[in-house]
Amino acid sequence: MAELIAALQHPQALITLAVLLLAVVLFVTGWLAPELTGLLSVALLVSSGVLTPEQGLAGFGSPALITLMGLFAVSAALFRSGALDRLRELIASERIRSSRRMVALLTLIVAPISAVVPNTPIVASLLPVLESWCRRRRIAPSRVLLPLSFATVLGGTLTLLGSSVNLLASDISRQLGLGPLELFSMTAIGLPVWLAGSVFMLLAPSGLLPSRGEDDSQLTTSPGQSGYTTEVTIPSNSSLVGQTLRHSRLQRRFDVDVLELQRGAERLLPPLADRRLEAGDRLLLRVTRDDLLRLQQDHTIQLADAQRPPGNPMAFSDLEATLFSTEVDGGQRTVEVLLPAGSTLAGASLRELRFRQRHNATVLALRRGQQTVQERLGQAVLREGDVLLLQAPLDAIRGLQASNDLLVLDQLENDLPTVRRKPLAIGIAVLMLLIPTLTPIPLVAAVLLAVVAMVITGCLRPGEVQRSIRLDVILLLGSLSSFSVAMQTSGLADGLAADLERLLQPWPAYAALAAMFLVTTLITNVMSNAASVALLVPVATQLAQPLGLPPQSLLMLVLFGASQSFLTPMGYQTNLMVFGPGRYHFLDVPRYGAGLTVIMTLLVPALILRQVQGG
Repeated sequence: MAELIAALQHPQALITLAVLLLAVVLFVTGWLAPELTGLLSVALLVSSGVLTPEQGLAGFGSPALITLMGLFAVSAALFRSGALDRLRELIASERIRSSRRMVALLTLIVAPISAVVPNTPIVASLLPVLESWCRRRRIAPSRVLLPLSFATVLGGTLTLLGSSVNLLASDISRQLGLGPLELFSMTAIGLPVWLAGSVFMLLAPSGLLPSRGEDDSQLTTSPGQSGYTTEVTIPSNSSLVGQTLRHSRLQRRFDVDVLELQRGAERLLPPLADRRLEAGDRLLLRVTRDDLLRLQQDHTIQLADAQRPPGNPMAFSDLEATLFSTEVDGGQRTVEVLLPAGSTLAGASLRELRFRQRHNATVLALRRGQQTVQERLGQAVLREGDVLLLQAPLDAIRGLQASNDLLVLDQLENDLPTVRRKPLAIGIAVLMLLIPTLTPIPLVAAVLLAVVAMVITGCLRPGEVQRSIRLDVILLLGSLSSFSVAMQTSGLADGLAADLERLLQPWPAYAALAAMFLVTTLITNVMSNAASVALLVPVATQLAQPLGLPPQSLLMLVLFGASQSFLTPMGYQTNLMVFGPGRYHFLDVPRYGAGLTVIMTLLVPALILRQVQGG
């Protein structure tokens, strides 16, 4: 630690380390959204004089970030034109009859697609199709949803366009004077990584993935049997009035758990079995979707307004038995929606968001993986991965489909994209890949030309260009590049690298690379993978000369380590997207992903050394 201590004698290095530690704490704890943590870090580094405003904000105008913004629009055009409809049709076909065959389809076909289309929209598009397939085949979603996420993660390292983190690494490489990454710079390593990962997923014992299907006492493959938390009131004409919970039909005929009873300002918690119910009581229930329908048909309860303060309750008396049908009069539908990673709704309650007024949709119930939500429905703070049961007009649901804040899990029939322009969209995307490969035109120019071509040909409406851009990702990546600059200019990267060099000097090159890869992977599974790249690349490239390797090789090592997020739900945004719908427990992810992590830790360093020797 001598070199690091010497570096910290300089105030700028000390400030940079303090900001770095603060950012790590915020990333790990989630007290602030990742993009806000990035912006706070930039503000502190610029305010303290470590970076000039130009240095701190340079990342927001980088070619990599502009490329990513264009890529969001191109991806939206591909989905809108139905370019992936053939894949959706294949997944839903009768030929795929087992979870093993579905995993083969995901690893061998879906993964390569995520090499050129960001994996987040791919998972968002295929989630409803896979859930529908699971229901028809009576297969637990947990058997296939985690493989979907892992397959897109593996495919995302095949080309530069596969992940936003790849583009961030390219920008940091440019800032360090190593030059930007090319479109296929990662392919020589990414191809064997994808193949090895696919083989593991195809041959992995089925016991590594849980089967929380119809034989499970808690969950079934049917969405109607998923456990939701909802809030209800006891109307004056209810048969429950005057009865105790123990002897009421609420618990004799329906599969519900009463989590809380509120009577005026009084809040009562279990045990509640001997409590007599009164008109106006509000109950917090854990109930299946099917039983909520049966209760509504029986006129036993009324759904409470989640956005109205407890002191002024109002029941939805107009929600009758048709509430839970697929489609009701007036174009109303009941659908499940997921809060994906990066949703701006996370961190606020339904009441604070004025959800019904904002989205023209009524929240009927909330599901949070395997956790029981103890808060009142209107007061529960939403989290990434939550599933909401909504009732809304069809137009409002279509509006939600275009939002980055909510992911509609139910397929809407007769709501397919216009396929007339499908060949145009695919042709433009192919040209976008070929132009920078075969001509001197840079990738950023090819992507921007593709965006304009998509709009001119009608594959994408002008207004959809702005809506397609994930602002949270742009803010995070644009701000994080400042970390690399600060670590270089303050001398912090040099000090850390010198101490690491002393530690790893007795080790063979392969062992040193494997250790660095494993550390990167462990860090990225508890912190943003973009943050891992921004923090570790400047340090790793300083070790290139002592290890006798090109700096680009160490950059690739960190990039692949940060991309292989197979150990935690929060390690990668697609892991979090499938966590709730798959009914997973936390330990399910590392149980299935540990083998992949070991394989990658052994394989990637060997591939990098082979590439160096071959070059």
